[in-house]
Amino acid sequence: MAITEIVPGIHYVGVNDRTTTRFEGLWSLPQGVSYNAYLVVGEKIALIDTVEEAFGSRLEANIREVIGDRRIDYLVINHMEPDHSSSIATLRRIYPDLQLVANAKALQMVEGYYGVKGNAIEVKEGSTLDLGDGKSLSFHMIPMVHWPETMVTWCAEEQTLFSGDAMGTFGALDGGITDSQVDAERYWDEMRRYYACIVGKYGAPVQKALQKLATLPVRTICPTHGPVWQQHIGRVLDLYDRMSRYEGEPGVVIAYASMYGNTEQLAERIARELVSAGVRNIRLYNLSYADPSVVLRDVFRFDTLLVGGPTYNGGLFPPVGELLDKLAARCIPQRRFGWFGSFNWAGASVRLLGEFAQKMKWETLCDPIEMRQGFGEKMFDACHALACNVAEKLRNKA
Repeated sequence: MAITEIVPGIHYVGVNDRTTTRFEGLWSLPQGVSYNAYLVVGEKIALIDTVEEAFGSRLEANIREVIGDRRIDYLVINHMEPDHSSSIATLRRIYPDLQLVANAKALQMVEGYYGVKGNAIEVKEGSTLDLGDGKSLSFHMIPMVHWPETMVTWCAEEQTLFSGDAMGTFGALDGGITDSQVDAERYWDEMRRYYACIVGKYGAPVQKALQKLATLPVRTICPTHGPVWQQHIGRVLDLYDRMSRYEGEPGVVIAYASMYGNTEQLAERIARELVSAGVRNIRLYNLSYADPSVVLRDVFRFDTLLVGGPTYNGGLFPPVGELLDKLAARCIPQRRFGWFGSFNWAGASVRLLGEFAQKMKWETLCDPIEMRQGFGEKMFDACHALACNVAEKLRNKA
């Protein structure tokens, strides 16, 4: 199975999941997801991470296809989230002498999740493990990217970094494993979406991790989801750097919800006015129907966000409130923000959206638009003013 050998002595033994519809029970998986695991083969053999337990038999078959009846000596645990760790107990039964290699926090979690303990090597920052035959591993802690026990593993001889969830993407692997064997273009948006949903809150820890890893001469990145990166390492690192600094590229996300279509017409008019003012990167989402992970992806990608919705029971229309909760949970420190809303007899949505902007300490764009009852020509001037202000801000940034 030659395609699995990524570099000499390092093999891919992961699996694809094309049946699970919600990652973490939350985030859609229209293109599936991969659970990546790797064998490092020297005189001794180390398995780096496992797969979700429903696919454990496939993991075992992949391992045996590479090493036959040889035993695995070490299981390196970079990250304890169950999509990567839930096969640990099964592997210990198959390979009774298997030694766990993990930091103290991870070893506690192994016992807490699976009741597995003993026969373990506790590693700390810079610890090394010699596999013989010119292969060694060293371990580097990157806590809160995105769990407290997270670490990465480095094989210096092959200049290969096993990065855990960092640099990973949604999307199963369609036959190939490395970025030269697949259509890499389709994974960039899936990387953004994965980052925004899973890692988005932890920009500062990601920055610390990137600074630490910058000292390593990396030629191959082996994440736990998505392709193995070789040709596009510079682009991957740049994308992670910009996302973890919350740096948005010029563009506008318009996210709205509407009960009877009046607020929707307001959003559509704003989008038309933006185009007339020269703005091209626009993403327009009806929050009652849009995939939340896609909306979050584009909020992380672009520097300007416009949110609108009607007043509902004296508060925010629920789909709008849900988006704001997701944004606040990710602690995004900087965006340009505009807002609009509607009401029948007592307005609240515009005021509450303004309070959200103040809480987030975002730059606000001109006066909000508040519409009483139905949409019509009376709203055209306000939409035009907002669009012109946004377009001017984008031009100044460019």
